[in-house]
Amino acid sequence: MRTIEHWIAGKRSAGISDRTAPVFNPANGTQQADVLLAEATDVADAIAAAKDAFPAWAQTSVSRRTKVLFAFRELVNAHAQELAELVTDEHGKVLSDALGEVQRGLEVVEFACGIPSLLKGEYSDQVSNDVDTFSFREPLGVVAGITPFNFPVMVPMWMFPVAIACGNTFVLKPSERDPSASLLIAELWQRAGLPDGVFNVVHGDKVAVDAILDSPDIAAVSFVGSTPIARYIHERGTASGKRVQALGGAKNHAIVMPDADIDFAADHLAAAAFGSAGERCMAISAAVAVGSAADAVVAAVNERARAVKVGSGRDSGAEMGPVVTRAAQERITGLIGTGVDQGAEVTVDGRGYVVAGHENGFFVGPTVIDHVTPDMDVYTEEIFGPVLSVVRMDDVDAAIELINANPYGNGTAIFTSSGEAARRFQRGVQVGMIGINVPVPVPMAFYSFGGWKDSLFGDKHIHGPEGVSFYTRAKVVTARWPRLEHANDASFHFPTAK
Repeated sequence: MRTIEHWIAGKRSAGISDRTAPVFNPANGTQQADVLLAEATDVADAIAAAKDAFPAWAQTSVSRRTKVLFAFRELVNAHAQELAELVTDEHGKVLSDALGEVQRGLEVVEFACGIPSLLKGEYSDQVSNDVDTFSFREPLGVVAGITPFNFPVMVPMWMFPVAIACGNTFVLKPSERDPSASLLIAELWQRAGLPDGVFNVVHGDKVAVDAILDSPDIAAVSFVGSTPIARYIHERGTASGKRVQALGGAKNHAIVMPDADIDFAADHLAAAAFGSAGERCMAISAAVAVGSAADAVVAAVNERARAVKVGSGRDSGAEMGPVVTRAAQERITGLIGTGVDQGAEVTVDGRGYVVAGHENGFFVGPTVIDHVTPDMDVYTEEIFGPVLSVVRMDDVDAAIELINANPYGNGTAIFTSSGEAARRFQRGVQVGMIGINVPVPVPMAFYSFGGWKDSLFGDKHIHGPEGVSFYTRAKVVTARWPRLEHANDASFHFPTAK
């Protein structure tokens, strides 16, 4: 059985722990590797390597950092297929979706390649007699990322390209469910010319997470995952004096107005709900059908759900693969059953879905549940599977009120041909990312990604301009080079401009 090791100070490391976790192929249900689970000492070794590398990397010129980033970008692009195959084999998503994930990660690397412009400070000449003021931003030190299973390439790339470009060193704790892509990325960084110790990978569970959160040598932590864990990360990290951005869960709604193109909306609802088997924090899990649109929306979405091609992620004809683990499969099917018990109507049922040749795979078929109400578990829970709940509302104002009453505020969308309804929606919903006829409104890398309410703990969104701000801190310098005749003009009163 293959063992997946850590990456510390520029090389693979077995560490001291003999604890491991299984890594499965979700399409056939078989174990394909063991991944090491770090002890606190292993994490400390990675942090020490990053700490040792920080002084030199922080003083490296931005042009040199940029050259490394450009080289890394080219290497990731050249190895995109290999990275995508690792994701498919360990996560389960279809290969085309995994390639899309790599591409969206690359866009953040490309954004970070512009770091010389992104770190430009400000300068004010002659703020007082012979006095100038200017500002610039410096890196924090050692920073860490704790990332989820659903995007093992893209989400880490939301973090470390910006952090490293700003002059920080980085410790990544990826999900233990699909860890292999992180090691290939570490090797690509090394080939790109990144000094050893600037980027490190430690695999693990709560032991590794707590070691990161408690270390006095970690200056900041970025996290993406469920809301309960995001809250825990934020509380424990900030209690030890760290900056923390912790992105939590979601319950993303898409409103379909009576004036929407129903076929267009149904196509995009199905893709947004069932793509990547619904294992996306930006997946649409609740369709809000407004007024007379409801019956037509349900019928159209049912048709598309039944037509989704489900199979192994390596099957070129598949549009949707399995979910990540057997436990996830059981949890999702259990919630579907709870929806029936609580009075909802399952119009397309994905329970018991079997793919020929992959009978032991962790599959759940596309599922549509109609007549869902806000008190049902399938509405209140973040299902994180290929399940679309349909909630019926009388008008757009009631739909907006429903969204705002939900504790999550990650992403939302509206399908309409009315500019007035769209504008009322975008101004009225209490959600961080909004789509107008766009169901998965993930912003481009030069904007920042993040939700509101229980979808974000901390005040900074991830990547983009807010990412640069998160991974740096400002210095303001007030300078004077006095002429000799002014050398003795010191005063005991509070300094003011002259």
